[in-house]
Amino acid sequence: MIIRAAKVTDTKEIHGIIEHYANNKKMLHRSLNTLYEDIQEFVVFEDKSKVIACGALHVSWEDLAEIKSLAVLDEYQKQGLGKKIVNNLQENAKRLEVNRVFVLSFNPEFFVKLGYKKIQKEDLPHKIWRECVNCHFFPNCGEIALSLTL
Repeated sequence: MIIRAAKVTDTKEIHGIIEHYANNKKMLHRSLNTLYEDIQEFVVFEDKSKVIACGALHVSWEDLAEIKSLAVLDEYQKQGLGKKIVNNLQENAKRLEVNRVFVLSFNPEFFVKLGYKKIQKEDLPHKIWRECVNCHFFPNCGEIALSLTL
């Protein structure tokens, strides 16, 4: 298994992983179009040429980035892949000189174990709501906001 930057050819596999969890109400849907547009933000874990996990880092402002679309296929869970993706994305944030990352998650306990602290969504800049206002769950999606200073 290797972790690497995502390629355009990974987009449909990433979409499939995200849709699996979104259909089970464990994360929000992402359109295939949005994933193609944002593919350069993604890293993936690959096992025998198959994408088995993904996550993205989206810079929101000069000092803030969001970790998004973190997902690991069921059969690969409990192997530390999610944690490794988060660590990789945090390193990307540091390289970009972003000093704070946040997540919106239905599974806040995972991020708390990694040192993230729960925050109020209202404490985040309004700029981050550009995706939220177009979501059919807005304003009551149930995601919990968490943040970590790097």
